Amino acid sequence: MRALLSFILLFLFSCAQVSSSFTLLPEEEEIRIGKAYVPLAIEEMDGLYPDPQVQRYVSEVGMRLARHTERNLPYSFYVVNSDQVNAFALPGGPIMITRGLLMRLEKESELAGVLGHELGHLNARHHARFMEKMVAMNLLLQIGSVFLQDKAYGPLLVRFGEIGAQLMSLKFSRDQEREADRYGVIYAIRAGYDPNGLIGTFRILEKVGGDERVEWLSTHPLPKTRIEETKDLIRSLRPSGTLVDDTEEFQKIKRSLLATKPSFDAFAEGKKYYQKGDLRTALLYMERAIRLYDRNYMARVYAGMILARMGRGKDALSYVERAYREMPQVFSTNYAYGYVLFITGDYPRSVNYLRRARDLIPSYPDTYYYLGRCYEAMGDSERAVENYRTALQLAGGERPWVYDAQERLRRCSRGC
Repeated sequence: MRALLSFILLFLFSCAQVSSSFTLLPEEEEIRIGKAYVPLAIEEMDGLYPDPQVQRYVSEVGMRLARHTERNLPYSFYVVNSDQVNAFALPGGPIMITRGLLMRLEKESELAGVLGHELGHLNARHHARFMEKMVAMNLLLQIGSVFLQDKAYGPLLVRFGEIGAQLMSLKFSRDQEREADRYGVIYAIRAGYDPNGLIGTFRILEKVGGDERVEWLSTHPLPKTRIEETKDLIRSLRPSGTLVDDTEEFQKIKRSLLATKPSFDAFAEGKKYYQKGDLRTALLYMERAIRLYDRNYMARVYAGMILARMGRGKDALSYVERAYREMPQVFSTNYAYGYVLFITGDYPRSVNYLRRARDLIPSYPDTYYYLGRCYEAMGDSERAVENYRTALQLAGGERPWVYDAQERLRRCSRGC
């Protein structure tokens, strides 16, 4: 991860030396950057949808389209839990579609239209161009090359998180949208899909456009002319042969998604109460979410964190252990497991899971704070100091443990 962060800084530095043009982002680095931001994007979207059949199906549709693209990227497709109506791509190949959008689509050709459109953005290099122009945000001057030195890269991690937020919410111009539409229509035809599926998606977005959860419209503007322009494009391409409009498998997947909706609705309500600090009510909703859908691992993560904060660490362990078994590759399950193990005093095991969480999302300050607490409890003052410093650099004074971390840093600097 540090090599990646070093590359971002050096890349921006090279751009800053050129006033009239930018060095193109090498494809292999575009791929590395995109992969690095996948865990962060997953967490921002309430985790991965936990049904492997749904993930596999969407990936198969996506790869059917990807085989007909111009760029040979390591494409990957993810269904994320958010009830937002959204889909987006990250540099180098990752594409995410929310549960909220997938539930609203009516047939497979519409799914192909959405995924084809996002593939269009990647093949038009819209994300790569954003990375190449990032020096306009003055990131280089704010970061400074000093943070590449040993162990002192907290401020660079802050920028890492900021860049990720922007990559997930890029607002595309009308010309870029038109270009992505064109690519998406062409890929759909090449893959044997009815390209009118993209128009069907536009119609659905028009109907639900007043819903604040329709995030896709904030980043992918839908002017009145766009549907007509897409119709004209399809007519000009004259698609022929038997083209897939819908499949029974899509309808089966949609029924599966709709069946789990009550569980995720309960989770969303519980999350609201958690954010308000009403832990008891939040816990009731999380437990309801689990009863409604046993594989709702994010509800288990929250339930475990709530119980730990209530001082019921042993009860919390059963929730976070099951969440980790369900989805061991994501940040939230590793962080929650590590946190609860810290609360119960199992510091060596806590370190193992917290380090995994840190490697997945290196910009989350709480991970470093609890790593510092573990190392301090284990008598390792050097590592405790290192983690407290990074936690404070990332926190910016906005975490409840900031004062405690400052005091512990001063004490451990003299030897814990």
